[in-house]
Amino acid sequence: MAQGLQGCPICTSVGPVEDIRCGGCGSKLHAGWANSIQHTWAWLATSVVLYLPANFLPITYTRFLGKETESTILGGVVTLWEHGSEPIAMIIFVASVLVPLGKMLVLAWLCLSVQFGSRFVLRQKTKLYRVTEFVGRWSMIDVFVVSILVALIQLGNVMTILPGVAALAFAAMVVTTMLAALAFDPRLLWEPVNKDDLV
Repeated sequence: MAQGLQGCPICTSVGPVEDIRCGGCGSKLHAGWANSIQHTWAWLATSVVLYLPANFLPITYTRFLGKETESTILGGVVTLWEHGSEPIAMIIFVASVLVPLGKMLVLAWLCLSVQFGSRFVLRQKTKLYRVTEFVGRWSMIDVFVVSILVALIQLGNVMTILPGVAALAFAAMVVTTMLAALAFDPRLLWEPVNKDDLV
């Protein structure tokens, strides 16, 4: 910025700070987000609050021959594992429990790195941010499964599947973690190094 240049967040080409669009890929340029860290922390805190009900409240209610049972995400993983569907159980566990948790921990670490002016493994942090931003959108697998089940299994009085509160909390958690990742400006990680270059 001090040199009158800005980088494109999409194709990483460098151009004058006055340009509104990137000369290479045509995407919209911006010098940075105001209060990026504060916005990221706000979305992250919301995600953490939603993570608990998403994983511990019922995600589905199943009514079979008049008997109603409820199932949480972890309960569904255990049931699938016990019935010999280990690969599906692992996919749901990773996508619904580990990925959101990992994403929240990574974003918290990146925010703290910026706030403390850390210069430790900046390249790796930048790559980790890109992976986190890409992987986060694949966490919606449980919501898709519940939606498909609710749409397909409606057998009148014999069997009915209804979405639980956790489905809404889970969808909201995925959206808020995606917004937290989008609010974070990875260029802030490199600010301590860039300031040294100016001196």
